[in-house]
Amino acid sequence: MRMIAADDLDLADFLRPGDRIVCGQLTGEPATLTAALAAQAGRIGAMDVFLGAMLSDTFAADCAPELRFTSYGAIGTNARLARAGRLAVLPRHYGALAAAFDTGEIRADVVLLQAAQGAGGFNLGLTNDYAARAARHARVVLVETHAAMPEATGASLPGDVAVTAVIAGRRPPIAVPAGALGPVEQGIARHVAGLVGDRATLQIGIGSIPDAILSGLAGHRDLGIHSGVITERVLDLIEAGAVTNAHKTIDPGVTVTNTVCGTARLNAHVHRNAAVAVLPASHTHGIGVLAAQDRFVSINSAIEVDLTGQVNAELADGLPVGGVGGLVDFARGGLAARGGRAIIALPSTARRGTVSRIVARAPRVTLAHSDVDVIVTEHGVADLRNVPVEARAERLIAIADPRFRDMLAQQARDGSARPN
Repeated sequence: MRMIAADDLDLADFLRPGDRIVCGQLTGEPATLTAALAAQAGRIGAMDVFLGAMLSDTFAADCAPELRFTSYGAIGTNARLARAGRLAVLPRHYGALAAAFDTGEIRADVVLLQAAQGAGGFNLGLTNDYAARAARHARVVLVETHAAMPEATGASLPGDVAVTAVIAGRRPPIAVPAGALGPVEQGIARHVAGLVGDRATLQIGIGSIPDAILSGLAGHRDLGIHSGVITERVLDLIEAGAVTNAHKTIDPGVTVTNTVCGTARLNAHVHRNAAVAVLPASHTHGIGVLAAQDRFVSINSAIEVDLTGQVNAELADGLPVGGVGGLVDFARGGLAARGGRAIIALPSTARRGTVSRIVARAPRVTLAHSDVDVIVTEHGVADLRNVPVEARAERLIAIADPRFRDMLAQQARDGSARPN
């Protein structure tokens, strides 16, 4: 296993034309390695790059024309690659995606990881995701390390991964501060708080709406966390005593996540803390685990919801702007769990109030109307459980922005809202 300083890194020593390169995502992006890939690709040749959700500016729309990009969604800064026509989207559920890399069903020639290097070996710290699983089958595994990387319970690099070289990172892990909370987000949060009972176990995403929802739960008690991601707002709830994990059916006493997206404050909380586990998707997204978690409440967002309850989390104006991700995994888990709920929370409008996000018919169906439970906007709650398709429009129109309700009612009457 070679040790390489960042200034001495020449990816041509490891990469070949035609390789498929898999990169760590979100705060697990190995930024020194990905920056080198963008800068040095021209000397190596055409290669395929599989990206997860990305937060950095590493892969600009005009970067490295030799690189072809694929992802499970146009999530985060991937959206600009999609707008430039450079991103192919693979529509797979996140749980299934990780499993496909784990078995080698999806090829990975080179894997770029970020990890902490401790006495016990490499620890993935912030993201125990598909990239670690892909590394089991890769010809080359490059690991970037940095002193600021935490070591997380459950996140040891799989023992059958052979690390080719270790690169000293130039930068600490990407930081994700808590988002600003506006009146729309706070309105949504108030409605969601009424749907979440004490002792519920929560799954939630990243962004201003999830942040607002978490902030609105400070008065709850004995909440648990079993999620694809945790953020600074989760730590706020832990410190406030609202999250104790004491009544979780699965993993009692432990905050469980697949990814950590916060600042150095959250990373320090995670470091060697047995009360936080960063686990693979087979556990965080597995339907068997979710269904067995009593009072499991999934909370996710979307781009649009149509009048039959179909949820679009992938397209806006015909362009990819999101992805399937874990939405379906978690929604089905919330429906299957005893006392569970599956909440979709979104603002009622987009583009500064000029476009309704409650629509007659969704252009892309990410979550089928058969998997939908409850929809929330700042205007209220539409409970669609056991409600026939034909009767859902009235409930959904009631939570649309008032400026669009008459138009939506007319579309419902003239048949524009028939399901796909």
